[in-house]
Amino acid sequence: MNIQYEHLRKIPGATVVLMAVFLLAISACAATGLGGDERDRQSGAGLTPMHGNGAMEYRIGPADILSISVWNHKEMNRTVTVRPDGQVSFALIGDIPAVGLTPLELQGAMERALGEYMELIPGEVSVVVDAVHSYKVSVLGEVRLPGRFEFQNQASVLDALAEAGGLTEFASTSNILILRTTGGQSERIRFDYQQLLKSGSSEARVLIFPGDVILVP
Repeated sequence: MNIQYEHLRKIPGATVVLMAVFLLAISACAATGLGGDERDRQSGAGLTPMHGNGAMEYRIGPADILSISVWNHKEMNRTVTVRPDGQVSFALIGDIPAVGLTPLELQGAMERALGEYMELIPGEVSVVVDAVHSYKVSVLGEVRLPGRFEFQNQASVLDALAEAGGLTEFASTSNILILRTTGGQSERIRFDYQQLLKSGSSEARVLIFPGDVILVP
């Protein structure tokens, strides 16, 4: 697995205090409940586990590089980079939203858009993710190397914790939080590290998603 990361090497004392207060506040919110559009979940309730062949449906993110081709129209084939506004540009149809879609969903959207200008049948447009640059996850709190990590392939919570140097001796292993925003809705997901280790099952490993923040109190 290819990973790029940025470590937080030197943190001023005041920042350490602020981080501690922030982590305590997050933990308190998780314990007392959430309001508004936020939801609270246990790690076994709705998180994406690794099972079967261990694959998950990848959703396109900003800066990802895509190869888009149209069968029997080689002149239209091109490689595009997803812009910060979440869109890509393509011949005839102009800009089309890509962020948050799977390659198959984007393929369908492009077939419908191109269908207004040319005759197509399902499957004649191909979308392939050539390079992933949006799979970035932050790990903060009681880990040895807190920072932001970029993954080139799907990864689990354990993978992220390992890249952060592992837990410190002060970590509350049963109260780890995963902060996630999906469709404008924020979630705080409790992750029990000890329970996962006791299960001893690779299928129980929990996948992380681009943009996740893992907080270890």
